[in-house]
Amino acid sequence: MEYIEFEKIFKEECEKNKICSIINIDKFYNYMKFLLDWNEKINLTAIKEENEFIVKHFVDSLIINNLVKDKDKIIDVGTGAGFPGIPLKLFNVEQKITLIDSVGKKIKVLNDVIEKLDLKYIEAIHIRAEDLARDNKYRECFDIAVSRAVANMSTLVEYLIPFVKVGGLIICMKGPKIDEELESSRSAINLLGGRVDYIENFNISGEFERNVIVIKKVKNTPNKYPRGQGKALKEPL
Repeated sequence: MEYIEFEKIFKEECEKNKICSIINIDKFYNYMKFLLDWNEKINLTAIKEENEFIVKHFVDSLIINNLVKDKDKIIDVGTGAGFPGIPLKLFNVEQKITLIDSVGKKIKVLNDVIEKLDLKYIEAIHIRAEDLARDNKYRECFDIAVSRAVANMSTLVEYLIPFVKVGGLIICMKGPKIDEELESSRSAINLLGGRVDYIENFNISGEFERNVIVIKKVKNTPNKYPRGQGKALKEPL
């Protein structure tokens, strides 16, 4: 796909999904090309068709931009190939973003992308969420923690909530049919210092459903959380 075609489709899909004031379209294009090139060496994404990439990676990431303020400090947990963190960064260059993932090869790719796109105020770290959240430099210092389809809600909130300062937001990007999963996670959310604020439902380009669960951090997370040694995954709260 040439840049002119990409720009046209990207703008149309953003408009269709009420995403306005798109900037840095050239960097979105280069980002897509970098990832698809890397994807031939490392398994980063199952989505290889460019039209689908625009909708299912870029537009999907940007639907939460209305929840993010200009200079919010954001952590993207389990970022994978950089979603939603890098699209959010390209949309608003002032945001300070930390990307983390437990797979070192993916972080290597992201650091390459960050360098080639000349992005500032962004870092990519190879580490497990439960380990970084015990570092005082990162614990309860972010305005927003976000994750896209990484784990079950009960596990996910143990990864995310400890990173956020009181008054901040935790944004969980999930697929359809979340009622039972959300209900089973409410006690964990409360225990970790959160409160479900609201849920937004999106039908993205008429192709797939995205539910965004927004949790408000209302009190400090007890020091013993998150638990280490994979307990959040093996033994959800």
